[in-house]
Amino acid sequence: MNNRSHFSLYRFSKSLSQIFVNVILLIISFLFLLPLVVVIAASLSDEKALAKNGYSLLPQGFSLSAYEYLLLDPDRLLRAYAVTIFVTVVGTLLGLLVMSMLAYALSRPEFKWRKPFSFILIFTMLFSAGLVPTYLVVTQVLHLKDNILALILPYLVVPWFVFILRSFFSSLPQEILDMARVDGASEWRIFFQIVLPLSTPVLATVGLFTILLYWNDWWLSLLYINDPNLFPLQYLLYAIMRNAEFLTSNASTGLLTSVELPTQTLRMAMVVVAMGPIAIVFLALQKYFIRGALIGSLKG
Repeated sequence: MNNRSHFSLYRFSKSLSQIFVNVILLIISFLFLLPLVVVIAASLSDEKALAKNGYSLLPQGFSLSAYEYLLLDPDRLLRAYAVTIFVTVVGTLLGLLVMSMLAYALSRPEFKWRKPFSFILIFTMLFSAGLVPTYLVVTQVLHLKDNILALILPYLVVPWFVFILRSFFSSLPQEILDMARVDGASEWRIFFQIVLPLSTPVLATVGLFTILLYWNDWWLSLLYINDPNLFPLQYLLYAIMRNAEFLTSNASTGLLTSVELPTQTLRMAMVVVAMGPIAIVFLALQKYFIRGALIGSLKG
């Protein structure tokens, strides 16, 4: 067998192995999509058919009753979307700015307060002041009750995210920063014009985690928000689900009559309504996600 035949055989086996790997990855991707398909199908199903036959990949007794219940007050839903989007965008941008500046300072060996600040961050990861002191600080000291800042400030600095950023900043070529200093660049200019542009993967990864943190939060609004105009999406959906369960339970005890609410399909519809925008954000940032998610394991 000549060299050309060996080369052709090698190319064929390589192509066959690539096809096999792609098929395996396609099957795995489809398996990961199955729960999403089931959720969407359940949200479009009839409540009684779903209770009788269970979940499936296709809607059972097609019905939009869950979405109709969610949209009984569309203005309230749109307002909650606006609040959540505002909190997520502002909180993520401010959080990335504050955490990246703190992480950059901690990554510099010449920063004399490096160890005390690192200890404070580690301490807050291990211990918490508790719910009551935190509530008193937010409401009595900072006076943020029924203030949208109460949904932003508590998550402005997440210690774990700071350490991920610090690890990446420490791995940047020191020679580039030293040359910038020799040319007369200040630390602010180095940070904004050199460090941040080189840190796109880690910023995108931490930004995605921060977006998910703000988008999925309902706990802060439960504690600090009583004004319905400031309800974020997740808390509004929680309140809608709680009201539906209350009406259903009272109807079953005879306190109310003629109340049939799609509680099971409503849960699925709420998932679909809440995950749409965040899924788009994830798709936009996915090319940075894997590279950035592994940064914390590269250097401590």
